[in-house]
Amino acid sequence: MRPEIVLFGDSLTAQSFGSGGWGAALADTYSRKADVLVRGYGGYNTRWALFLLHHIFPLDIPKAPIVVTIFFGANDAAIFGRTSERQHVPLDEYKDNLKKMVNHLKEYSPTTLVILITPPPVDEDGRNEYARSLYGDKARELPERSNEVTGLYAKQCLELAKEMGLIAIDLWSKLQETEGWQKKFLRDGLHFTPEGNGILHHELEKVLNETSVSAAKLPLDFPHHSEIDGKSPEKAFHYLSL
Repeated sequence: MRPEIVLFGDSLTAQSFGSGGWGAALADTYSRKADVLVRGYGGYNTRWALFLLHHIFPLDIPKAPIVVTIFFGANDAAIFGRTSERQHVPLDEYKDNLKKMVNHLKEYSPTTLVILITPPPVDEDGRNEYARSLYGDKARELPERSNEVTGLYAKQCLELAKEMGLIAIDLWSKLQETEGWQKKFLRDGLHFTPEGNGILHHELEKVLNETSVSAAKLPLDFPHHSEIDGKSPEKAFHYLSL
């Protein structure tokens, strides 16, 4: 009965319903107005995510989510030749894969609002500290990701959004506007702290508030309790039987 919002991405999406998560906050914003569905796959890059498109958004069973967020790039930007190289996707392929996702969604549901989210910045020291906390002296010496390289992927995401007339959230730049962003917004150099989640939720809500599918513009699924007559409650629900 309620419209749907689908969050499609990697671990940054998969973890979005954790404590303080941006997906949970979005679900609260749209409470009783839209269902927020998490389709997040930890460790996935855009190359692997393409295999999921026809299963998550099957063309033979068309539905019409009001919003789909596409949030990939953190794994694509893993540096080739280092410990996470199997996740690496070349820059041009990353952009092309995002384009394939968008085109599939346009075919699946032409009315859906598609929002691209850039990968967040990377705190390289934080990544190394996290590795040492897990592996001690056996930890890698070089970070498997760098902020500079990830910034190139963020730029490709933004360029594609401009080319296709899509809304994009430049999370890579936004988080770095705050001094001390490395520890304030990222708990392990890559994944969000509650404050980092809060920034993304704020930016997403700000974007959505400018559209026809803002929470304020959507109706409640059922009558507000103030509209129910205590003596004749059935009157408030009569429309359901029509």
